[in-house]
Amino acid sequence: MKKNLKLQSFITIGMLSSISFLLMLFNFPIPPFPAFLEVDFSDMPALIAAITMGPVAGILVELFKNVLDWVFSGTPTGVPVGHIANFATGILFILPVTFIFNRFKTMSGLVSGLVVGTVTMAVGMSFLNYAVFLPMYTYFLGMEPVVGNSLYTMIVAGILPFNLVKGVLITLIMALLYTTMRKWVDQQRAMYLTK
Repeated sequence: MKKNLKLQSFITIGMLSSISFLLMLFNFPIPPFPAFLEVDFSDMPALIAAITMGPVAGILVELFKNVLDWVFSGTPTGVPVGHIANFATGILFILPVTFIFNRFKTMSGLVSGLVVGTVTMAVGMSFLNYAVFLPMYTYFLGMEPVVGNSLYTMIVAGILPFNLVKGVLITLIMALLYTTMRKWVDQQRAMYLTK
């Protein structure tokens, strides 16, 4: 029984990773934010994995979708800076949601988690872009370095509000999904998280 459950969890993670990868392909910019910032809904399957099977499952979905996208789309230099940034964004979003939802297990717990996840993602990615990802883009992809006021403006007026908007969109859709999937989510949690 335990072996079957383990196999089923691997299959489910694989399916959710595939769905996440496909959703990643349907990305779009949101004016007036910079065009390189694009919204996709690929974090939602990872979030479903995390709240039904635990945080490790969500992290694996985030990892596999980025590896799949890197394999199929590649990068100009072979260094997957964007994929690493996407992975970090997903982790910063889904982990707070998972921990808060696991504590409260209600719709309000999920929404509270989504709000905290949105803020964590937006603030965390602002710092990570400043300290890690923008320097990586400059070094590996030959982009013009962004410095001084331009860097501050890009983060405060671009990256931070963009991630807040992205989080709000995912929150709205996830809350709607949860109302229709609640019974299934509870069944999955009972199967995976109480064994």
